[in-house]
Amino acid sequence: MASTGHTFPKAERISGVKDVAALLAGGKWMRSELLKACYMRNGLEFSRIVVSVPKRLFKRAVKRNLLKRRIREAYRLQKELLAEGGFDILLQYNSPEVADFAAIRDNVAAVLRRIAE
Repeated sequence: MASTGHTFPKAERISGVKDVAALLAGGKWMRSELLKACYMRNGLEFSRIVVSVPKRLFKRAVKRNLLKRRIREAYRLQKELLAEGGFDILLQYNSPEVADFAAIRDNVAAVLRRIAE
């Protein structure tokens, strides 16, 4: 399934314990100002992501869900920054403050550019 445009179909989400465990076991880690990212090649034509916002940073689900929505939207708008071929990517929010969308978008772009190298 090749992704076209600014869509984010369900196939581009990582779900399942086996896929997440394989990513954490074999992936490479990097950091940006707001995010930690783990990534590895997945052998597919498209990239898949999973987004995490730790409960230890934000006790209220409303803030965690807000940040996850912002991260997913920033990825959706910029996923063409990734090179050809697919990656599995974990994006984990790592700041104790709620950042605005512009800051999250810039951090996601920085992470995607570094993965594409």
